[in-house]
Amino acid sequence: MTEPDRERIGVLLVDDHRMFAQSLARLLADESDIDVLGVAEEATTALAQAAELHPQVVLVDYLMPSMDGVAMTAELKRIDPTMSVVMLTGSADDRVLLAAIEAGCSGFVTKDRAADEVVHAVRAAAAGEALVSPALLGRLLPRLGRGYHETGSDLTEREREVLSLIAHGWTNAVVAARLHLSVNTVRNYVQSILTKLDAHSKLEAVAIAVRAGVIHYPAEGGSTVTDPPT
Repeated sequence: MTEPDRERIGVLLVDDHRMFAQSLARLLADESDIDVLGVAEEATTALAQAAELHPQVVLVDYLMPSMDGVAMTAELKRIDPTMSVVMLTGSADDRVLLAAIEAGCSGFVTKDRAADEVVHAVRAAAAGEALVSPALLGRLLPRLGRGYHETGSDLTEREREVLSLIAHGWTNAVVAARLHLSVNTVRNYVQSILTKLDAHSKLEAVAIAVRAGVIHYPAEGGSTVTDPPT
C-alpha cells in the first residue's frame, strides 16, 4: 500500500496541559496518514467532540480535573465502542492500569515517552493492537480476580489459542506467523473473541478471559490456555 492510499486516522487529544497537548497535536499533524480532529482540555468538551467527530483513536490524559482517564474511557466506549482509547499517564500504578484495561483502554503511553511513541501508538491502536509490553501485561494479569463461570464457554479452541497468544502482548502479525494463518484470518478471530466476550479491546478481552478462567498466567508470567469452563 502506498502512502497516498493509506487510510487516514482521525485522532482526538484530551489533556488539560495545553502546551503538552498542542505539542502532540503538531507532532501528529506532521504525519500524512493522521488527522488531528480536535484537542480538548476538559471532559465535557472531550465527550461532546467525540460524539460529534467519532475519531478512530482518542489519546486521554489520566489526570483530568473533572473526570479521570478511566471514567472517560468508559464514557467514550459508551458513545462509540469502536473508538480506540490510549491513555497518557505519568504513573505506572498497577491499580490505574488495571482499571483502564477493564474500562476498554487499548493501551498506555507514559507522558515522558509520549513524543517518541505517540505516532506508533496511534497507528497501532487504529489497527486494533494492544499497546502494552508483555512484561507489563504479565505483571498486571495475575492481579485480576479469577472465578470459573460461563463467560468464554462459547469460544472455539482456535479462538482460545489466539486469545492466549494475544495475552503475550503479541500483534496480529506475530500471532498469524505463530499459527501459520493470514493476518486477515487472525483479525477475524480477534473480532469474534471481542464479540463473544463483550469486550471493547484486546486488553479488555484478555482481562475478562483471565477473570473467567479461560486463560491464566502461571507464576513465571507465561500464559497458557485452560479447558473451557463447564
